[in-house]
Amino acid sequence: MNIFKRLVNIGKAELHSVIDDFEDPIKLTEQGIREMKEQLAEKGESLAQMKALAIRKKNEAEAEERSAKDYYKKAVLLVQKAEKGEVEGSEADRLAKEALKKQAAAQENVTLLKAESEKLHGDCDKMQGNIDHLKGSISKWETELKTLNARVQVSEATRDINQKMTQIEAGGTVSMLEKLKERVIQQEAEAEAYLEISKAGQSVDDEINALVKNDHAEAEDALQKLKESLKKG
Repeated sequence: MNIFKRLVNIGKAELHSVIDDFEDPIKLTEQGIREMKEQLAEKGESLAQMKALAIRKKNEAEAEERSAKDYYKKAVLLVQKAEKGEVEGSEADRLAKEALKKQAAAQENVTLLKAESEKLHGDCDKMQGNIDHLKGSISKWETELKTLNARVQVSEATRDINQKMTQIEAGGTVSMLEKLKERVIQQEAEAEAYLEISKAGQSVDDEINALVKNDHAEAEDALQKLKESLKKG
């Protein structure tokens, strides 16, 4: 029971303060529940044996009660036979007395066996109550353990994420951003420089042809538009 008291206390405490050492209590609690289940199975077997014994005592009491009634009937029958002259009086009396003695002994056994049977039935009821209580406790402990285990896993994941976040320094992040910005500026400047170099390498004829080509393209567009307007007219 101390295991489960510890479990409840852990559940009420702040998990981050015991997270590093929580694995062992969980395993210890799981082992405790397994042991409780083993005890439950043993109690179930003991209960079955006790019930069987109680039933046996009850059956023996009923058998002794039938035997006591039978001896009493025999004693009565012997007296009746003596009165009818079928049996000698002294012999009938002797045998009737023996039958009554056996009837009394059987009746005494009936009383003892009934008392034993009733006690066993009472013990069975108590044991059944204990078993039912243990079943309910085990079910409750298993549910609490699953809940706490889930909370542990979530807490561990949260702790790991937060730990990694704290390892990322704000200054380091800013530094990386500045380096990236500097790299982009440098690349843009280099692209512009290469463009200027490519223009500087052109001949005068290349420049003339480029301008003429553009004008020729514009003239062609104008001519095409003119033709289309004439067709419409």
